[in-house]
Amino acid sequence: MTQSLLKIEFSLPASDYDAAVVFLSGAIQHGWEESQAVDGTTHFSTYLENHAAGQEVARQIGQLWPDSGIRTEEKMNEDWSLSWREFFTPIECGGRFEILPPWLSDAGHGEFTPIIIEPKMAFGTGHHATTALCLACLADLQRSGGIKAGQEFLDLGTGSGILGIGLAKLGLTGLGLDIDPQAIACAEENAAINSVADSFRVAVGGINTVPEGTRFQVIVANILSKPLIFMARDIVRRISPGGCLALSGILREQAPDVIRAYVRLGLPEPELRASDEWCALLWTRLPDLSALSDVSGLPDQGASRN
Repeated sequence: MTQSLLKIEFSLPASDYDAAVVFLSGAIQHGWEESQAVDGTTHFSTYLENHAAGQEVARQIGQLWPDSGIRTEEKMNEDWSLSWREFFTPIECGGRFEILPPWLSDAGHGEFTPIIIEPKMAFGTGHHATTALCLACLADLQRSGGIKAGQEFLDLGTGSGILGIGLAKLGLTGLGLDIDPQAIACAEENAAINSVADSFRVAVGGINTVPEGTRFQVIVANILSKPLIFMARDIVRRISPGGCLALSGILREQAPDVIRAYVRLGLPEPELRASDEWCALLWTRLPDLSALSDVSGLPDQGASRN
């Protein structure tokens, strides 16, 4: 589909990186690109369909970081989906899944479970280490009996729907949530492509939209460390006794803070899996933590990012 997109670019020193990621996680939502210079400076770039919203984001960036070199550029008549074809290649994850685009759906290998993803402006194609780590966790859980067909799951910050689709293809049923309506549209399309729409439903919302008392045997959340900390209590009290929790989108140096937030709520130390600078945290066979007393310093609610 031909689109007119607004490109936003800016650069920040290492000291501002965490603050920028937190800001972008709420303002951009569908994701952005990063590249680092040898001096630690990070260059950020993203595309938005809504030009008015994009200009407001750019204005806020300029206000927060006046020396960021913020600039915007209209990219007219860009075919977003075709541009992905230049670099989207199949990828194997966890010895179980193979991520394929629709135009290569017949090129899969029979020993893997295919997940067909239409690459659009939503996070989650399997190429990012955080997504691959989550899929590897799910594959290992299925092999070890930690997750089983018939269980119910929550995919928080579903993005493209890739993790929820993977779980549905393992025989589970569940819900994918994302605060970005565009991501939900992509996830819905991908669920249909993979013929799992009956077992994987998606909706706009965050953890606070899940009714109290609703519990899942499996919760996956590939978001960012600070939102994961912010939502810790709401996530934990929605895990069924004996259930599993997989968190990702976490930089290695941020992992201790995330672990601390969940251990304070009664969880044991997790298994930590790392790939490059990113890591995932995995808990299995969790105790009943649905009735949590307030813990000082941990807010009650939060919103997800795909």
